[in-house]
Amino acid sequence: MAVTRRQFRQIALSFAETEAKSHMGHPDFRVAGKIFATLGYPDATCGMVKLTPIEQRMFVEAEPKAFQPCDGAWGRRGATSVKLSDVKKATLRRALEAAWEFAAPRRLANR
Repeated sequence: MAVTRRQFRQIALSFAETEAKSHMGHPDFRVAGKIFATLGYPDATCGMVKLTPIEQRMFVEAEPKAFQPCDGAWGRRGATSVKLSDVKKATLRRALEAAWEFAAPRRLANR
């Protein structure tokens, strides 16, 4: 059931035109220059996906052990912490895909 950091990275990089960079000392994943996910935030056991607030609520309600809103305004806007030890790979793929679609330009997201 647990997802490794390597699996998180592989899934994130599987989406079109995604690149890995770094932000505030954490690996991040971007499409068209926009961050849609990070690894190691708030600690090494977690990742983060940028969802819409509605998508965030759906993931948190469906799997509250795996997904939690990040603190503060960032979390209220959809930044969602993912506990790698508690998330299923298929669910993580859906969350990363939703985050990628939210950040991607229309020409990519509409494919």
